[in-house]
Amino acid sequence: MALITSDRTRFPNDPWRLVESTYAPEGAGTLETLFSLGNGHLGIRGAHWGAADAELPGSFINGFHETWDIKHAENAYGFARTGQRILYVPDANNFAVMIDGETLSLAESTVLDYRRTLDFATGVYECRITWQCRSGAIVTTTERRAVGYETRGALGISLEVTADQDVSADVTSTVINRQDQPVEDHSEHDPRRAGRHAGRVLLPRRLDGADGSLRLSWEAAESQQRLGMAVDHSTETAVLPFDTVVEQDESTVRYVLVVGPEAPFVLSKSVSYAVGQTIEDLVEAAEASLKPVPEIFAESVAHFRDYWATSDIVLAGQSELQQAVRWNLFQLVQATGRADVAGIPAKGVSGAGYDGHYFWDQEIYLLPYLTYTNPDNARQVLESRHRMLPEAQIRSKELNVDGALFPWRTINGLEASAYYAAGTAQFHIASAVAFATNRYIWASGDALFQDSQGADLLIETARMWVSLGFFGKDGLFHIHGVTGPDEYTAVVNDNLYTNVMARFNLRTAAALVHPGIDEAERELWEQAATRMHLPYDEDFRVHSQDNDFMSLEPWDWTTPRSKYPLLLNYHPLVIYRHQVLKQADTVLAMFLQWQDFTAEEKRRAFDFYDPITTGDSTLSACVQGIMAAEVGYGDAALRHFAHGLFIDFDDTHGNTIDGVHIASTGGVWSSLISGFAGLRDQGRVPFFDPRLPAGWEGLSFHLKIQGRLLHVDLVQGSIRLSVREGAPLEVDVRGELFTIGSDPVAVALAPVPVPEPTVFPSGLPATALPQGLNSL
Repeated sequence: MALITSDRTRFPNDPWRLVESTYAPEGAGTLETLFSLGNGHLGIRGAHWGAADAELPGSFINGFHETWDIKHAENAYGFARTGQRILYVPDANNFAVMIDGETLSLAESTVLDYRRTLDFATGVYECRITWQCRSGAIVTTTERRAVGYETRGALGISLEVTADQDVSADVTSTVINRQDQPVEDHSEHDPRRAGRHAGRVLLPRRLDGADGSLRLSWEAAESQQRLGMAVDHSTETAVLPFDTVVEQDESTVRYVLVVGPEAPFVLSKSVSYAVGQTIEDLVEAAEASLKPVPEIFAESVAHFRDYWATSDIVLAGQSELQQAVRWNLFQLVQATGRADVAGIPAKGVSGAGYDGHYFWDQEIYLLPYLTYTNPDNARQVLESRHRMLPEAQIRSKELNVDGALFPWRTINGLEASAYYAAGTAQFHIASAVAFATNRYIWASGDALFQDSQGADLLIETARMWVSLGFFGKDGLFHIHGVTGPDEYTAVVNDNLYTNVMARFNLRTAAALVHPGIDEAERELWEQAATRMHLPYDEDFRVHSQDNDFMSLEPWDWTTPRSKYPLLLNYHPLVIYRHQVLKQADTVLAMFLQWQDFTAEEKRRAFDFYDPITTGDSTLSACVQGIMAAEVGYGDAALRHFAHGLFIDFDDTHGNTIDGVHIASTGGVWSSLISGFAGLRDQGRVPFFDPRLPAGWEGLSFHLKIQGRLLHVDLVQGSIRLSVREGAPLEVDVRGELFTIGSDPVAVALAPVPVPEPTVFPSGLPATALPQGLNSL
């Protein structure tokens, strides 16, 4: 059931804020995700400050994780050996407020007024609650939070307590190490959700505190990663703490005082985290980064002012969609802004879903956004992949191939996917790294990166492909035993997406001028690319997802919706032997390698694959929508876009509680820029073929491209381009070249014809067969 859009009284539509105007306990954990804060390094979930009112509270630091030995029931050579899971770090967002002996709680107390907001324009979370206390007093609590951006390990929290009459207030601020508290391991029932460790993980190393200040540090038991934390409390009226207590799982600072109409109580809580240094230095490093809470708030305001100036996407006349678009863009910067040289977890730093692992998501779904809005951050993500190159080269040897094989899912560079068929077999992650590398080089013109780390990534991945595949007796190059993006069809031969992207990888590496490539190797790459086998079904005149896909039994589409997602209700072998997709596999290949396929090939592929794609993957809707727009199906494009846009807002996949689907938020950006604005890149010049949905008044945005800031303003019937910063830029609009400078250039756009969809024959579902046939 929809969450945000189903109750616009509780969640009023505001284009710059997410607002909850009344409290209800339903969906509390999901709302903790939707109201989360983060900067790519540090994240804090949007839980209420009271323990009784929080469902899955916590804070995270990107890359801070624990490891364990994976125990396979039946072992084999080369299986992943080391599990990795992001850790809940000790959490500072905890208060207990007692008024005249009554502990305030949304679940137990009387609430007169309630409103909390997440302000996209400033990055500030605020929750204001007015309580009718049993003593007769009316008390208002206001909590505000923000994370630092100049100081990426900083968190600022303020709690204000006001009253209409004098009351006795007892306020306790707590830092909780909840990593080791017993919580159900949801991953036992749903592999998409977060798992938990069985034993104690964070071992205390330093526990000091006095006079409202806490100095704490821990070490992870197995990974031996270290974390330091410094917390300072201050009040506007210089009220001293009643006591400060330090323990390994809960450390508290308590204030006991009188609060009245003329004497409000404002408590500021400045928090700083530091990781990765020696135990002796950790607390000192955290302490050195402490800042007054108003400065942390100011950092957040300044960061978002600059961010929105060049990264906003405006949908003219679409107020219902605008709020959701900005929330998605807000989550993108929260997942990437200060990740620095680290990967981007599949849930960012908003939750523990997918164990905090980095997947191909970051290269295919997030790097487009970063490349065109924050190219420096895009480079840093690619540098994090380059840092993993030694482990990737070792892994390739375990799989009996040359070059580098990056792990399907990882935090520390080692493969953490225990199910190889839908994990390690997805060799296409190598081409994702190569594709993102080439896109960044093309869009930024960063020659230094191209000649150094970029070249390493392109060359080592090309070497992997040419050793993984082989020239068959038909003279073509084949790649066998792989899984493509569609995880409902595993360990197949000549997966089209894999082969198409490997071909791109080989061609791009062969085009490099680099001393590490000799002519024999270059010729081998070129031949493998030229002779790459692309499966094609002559009867349907459609590219086949793999060599055998067209021979599979069609899925029974009378399967009730309660049985989706299929991966939670059917054994993998049942799914693998049917024509059913988790993700738009072939369609994605045709989007990314847009110049390699004709318009008819793209349309027929969409017509064939779209109806058999379940949408079980949150990565699919955006790709299907982009291709629907390109082939001329405007209604389908808008439908897929809306599905992708509200995946988290309405919790349509049922697991938003474990964090934002960050790749899907990147897909929203691509849907708007590559789908409706029709941007295609890595050609001679940037190419636009707009497809603005009927009924939309306009779409406008900026792109940082080849040293310029390009402004794009799309309305019905025309596209208007101008360069706001930098030299003129040559741009292709539907096959016509234009030189764009500071003076806007308007190009008229003819309507896009709607093609007649191809109707493909399909077999009857087994349950619809006549009784006589069923009995044979």
